[in-house]
Amino acid sequence: MKKQIIILLVLTAFFSCKNDIKSDGKLNIVTTTSMITDLVENIGGDYVNIQGLMGSGVDPHLYKASEGDVTKLVNANVIFYNGLHLEGKLVEVFEKMGSSTKTPIALGEELDKNTLIGSDYFASNYDPHVWFDVSYFIQFAKKVTKVLSEKDPKNAENFIKNEQQYIAKLEALQMKLEDIIVNLPREKRILVTAHDAFNYFGRAYDFDVVGLQGLSTATEAGVKDVQKLSAFIIENKIKAIFVESSVPKRTIEALQAAVKSKGHEVVIGGTLYSDALGNAGTVEGTYVGMFEYNVNTIVNALR
Repeated sequence: MKKQIIILLVLTAFFSCKNDIKSDGKLNIVTTTSMITDLVENIGGDYVNIQGLMGSGVDPHLYKASEGDVTKLVNANVIFYNGLHLEGKLVEVFEKMGSSTKTPIALGEELDKNTLIGSDYFASNYDPHVWFDVSYFIQFAKKVTKVLSEKDPKNAENFIKNEQQYIAKLEALQMKLEDIIVNLPREKRILVTAHDAFNYFGRAYDFDVVGLQGLSTATEAGVKDVQKLSAFIIENKIKAIFVESSVPKRTIEALQAAVKSKGHEVVIGGTLYSDALGNAGTVEGTYVGMFEYNVNTIVNALR
């Protein structure tokens, strides 16, 4: 019933609201994941008002819209979200909005589907964790700039300038990551985490990636999954496995215990940021800082 009420509120409000700039002269932007929030902040700068729905440690796979979220969505000029069914519990709300005068922008849908990694876990049939390929995030930046410039032409030059500066940072990040990873021999590039959020990372940087829960956190790993992966860890002499900030650590701890019960040792190499950034105000609270932190954590633990 609550879900139906929220959707009804969204429909009513969206059909009745005009899509224009607010009284302070700035666009009101709503974003879903913290990665997208950080991206839009870099492009929009001081020329937009931004409200992110999901903070640090929030799992977008399981996130449900609250009544407070509806208010934010109603007052938005533009809504940016990842798409590809990452925000699974919000899909129905966004689809309803898509039939109104305010169309949310699914950034993942802008990517060439022929380049995406397939998945049977999502209705889109694609792995939605595309932000772990920096080249895709650059495409996100270009789309955000285009949309903001169309909605607020008077600030288009500012958005374009911010975009150019941010893309330069992303390109520098790409080079820095490559310089770090080159120090890890190929045979040691096996990344075991709580769920398969790192497939695009693996493809970009030549890692074998194994997730205990598969692509989505909506279902928990079973005993057979744990036993199968523990055998894989032992066979491949993997030194470290990793917790994820947005996934309960008990699954990885159970995997570590299973390996130990067979007379072998594997350490927890650290916590990786997968579906959400770190706390606001920290290095890991930005996309660039998160990515560099993750790569340093992975390489140091596996090396």
